[in-house]
Amino acid sequence: MSAVEIVAVLLAGVAAGAINAVVGSGTLITFPILVSFGFSPVTATMSNAIGLVPGSFSGTWGYRRELAGQRRRVLQLVPASLLGALTGSWLLLHLPAETFETVVPVLLILALVLVVAQPRIQAALARRRERHGKMNASRGQVTATIGGTYLVGCYGGYFAAAQGILLVGVLGSLLPESLQRLNALKNLLALVVNAVAAAAYAIVAYDRVSWEAAGLIAAGSLLGGWIGASVGRRLPAPVLRGVIVFLGIIGVWRIVSG
Repeated sequence: MSAVEIVAVLLAGVAAGAINAVVGSGTLITFPILVSFGFSPVTATMSNAIGLVPGSFSGTWGYRRELAGQRRRVLQLVPASLLGALTGSWLLLHLPAETFETVVPVLLILALVLVVAQPRIQAALARRRERHGKMNASRGQVTATIGGTYLVGCYGGYFAAAQGILLVGVLGSLLPESLQRLNALKNLLALVVNAVAAAAYAIVAYDRVSWEAAGLIAAGSLLGGWIGASVGRRLPAPVLRGVIVFLGIIGVWRIVSG
């Protein structure tokens, strides 16, 4: 890699780490950069997934206060993300890279609709719980959340781009929780998916990974995740929701336009 490419990948890693901590679509920055520098889509996906793990960790650590009191949810959802990541990683290694090209934009648009509608959805669910004398999520909601988390984990293990937006959309439409606390949970689950996918790629496809690119993204994303968490935790819920939708629309456009 040339000096210009090294700097570009490093800065892209910083930006991706920050965006992942706040929204969850940082891959839409690093992935196109790697492809534009001549890496194949599969190599770019694997190298990117490995490089973004440190950023996922720093972003999750930055949101640790918002994770407090969510131990039960973590124990329920982490196994779903783990299994989903393993499934998605297997799919990446065995299916053509074009498989999800038509599905991804549809999924992202659906997730954005859920993010926008989250307050009304949560209010409707709260009224339903009040009618039934319940304060917490119903068994059906918990089951749906686990299933949705698994499916997003499959997507994250396969492609990773904007999995955070999908997670916020799923979690926000099913769980009675604030957006910031959901964002903290999203960061942890994305960390699980990224770490599992990265480990699978490193073990099974070591020779197909660009370790130079992965290392540059890792260094940048570690700093970016800390920056993103510092900024994101201070954003009011409407502003954070607006940021998610804005970057999500850009992500859909970038995927559709190629």
